[in-house]
Amino acid sequence: MGLTRWFGVTESDADRITATEQSDIAEIAEKSLLMQTNAATQQHRSLCRGTHASGVCVRAQFEIADVTVGRAPELAARLAKGVFAKPGIYPAVVRFANADSNINSDFKPDVRSLSFSVDLTQGAIAGEGSSRQDFSMQNATTLPINDSTAFLATIKVLTASNPVIGLWSLPFKDKLRVVRTLALAELQARQQIRPYQQLRYWSTVPFRHGPNDVVKFSATPAPDNPAHALQKDDPKGLQNELTRHITQDSRMSQFDFAVQFLDTGKMTYWGQTRVANFWTENASVEWSEAEAPFHRVARLSLVKNSQLSPEASEATYFDVTGNSTPDSRPIGSINRARCPAEVASRRARAIQPDKSRQ
Repeated sequence: MGLTRWFGVTESDADRITATEQSDIAEIAEKSLLMQTNAATQQHRSLCRGTHASGVCVRAQFEIADVTVGRAPELAARLAKGVFAKPGIYPAVVRFANADSNINSDFKPDVRSLSFSVDLTQGAIAGEGSSRQDFSMQNATTLPINDSTAFLATIKVLTASNPVIGLWSLPFKDKLRVVRTLALAELQARQQIRPYQQLRYWSTVPFRHGPNDVVKFSATPAPDNPAHALQKDDPKGLQNELTRHITQDSRMSQFDFAVQFLDTGKMTYWGQTRVANFWTENASVEWSEAEAPFHRVARLSLVKNSQLSPEASEATYFDVTGNSTPDSRPIGSINRARCPAEVASRRARAIQPDKSRQ
């Protein structure tokens, strides 16, 4: 595996620190709340989301395709699981956002996100036990944070009163994990800045797809999604361009939604195949699209004149763990770690006395 093993990429369960995972996750949630509070204090505002603090919500339609058309029966049967088992059109709420926990100019280098919630109440799959399904994606193929161990080490540094001293106080391997995480995050943020509706997004982490398969997701913009030139002197240039698009353009943006199967027989890392746990536990390792192609299963279409009010946007949240069916649950270390932190962040925003938001 080369040097990446020293930086936290794990080969097997024997390399992973599983004994302390639950206590690590509890500390991650605690540190996430501190980071959320620190961001609000530094910017003299009330609490926003712990990450993806600045964004805009609009309505959409999620149209599930007939996955049997033009496909071999074996592939069609694998695709037709959960909400994708039969064609249908469902209402959705979409939020485009910047990843940072601070409210910055839209032109500050950052990763961009697309999160959406699909309302299944008008045709929910019987017995699946959920009336909605949420998705969270960003315009990068992987997460820079590899697992809960790297997550905890990194958030300790980010919330330290002196980050340099915080980094220095960590064990050597945790130092390497933090350096790798921050370097990958910087590389991902340094992408060309383009309108939200013209970016491609990936789930970056894996999910169950029926009882046997594991997948990642991608949302690819239609080549002709409309957009005007960005106004770089506007600190909300990306958000305002999306609002302009929703209110002024005659044709609304669409995204092809696709799934990528985990295929341990074909996917390789450093030229070698790996067991399934390698691919699900290492969130910073890419699943090569050349080895495991994406298969389109749905289309997400924005709805004209549908931007949510600031109050409705603030009340909107996305929870890929809580709002999923048993056969679509997120899996892997990062998914186990992020859910308690996201729930804690949401509760903190809900109970704060000052309900005003930026």
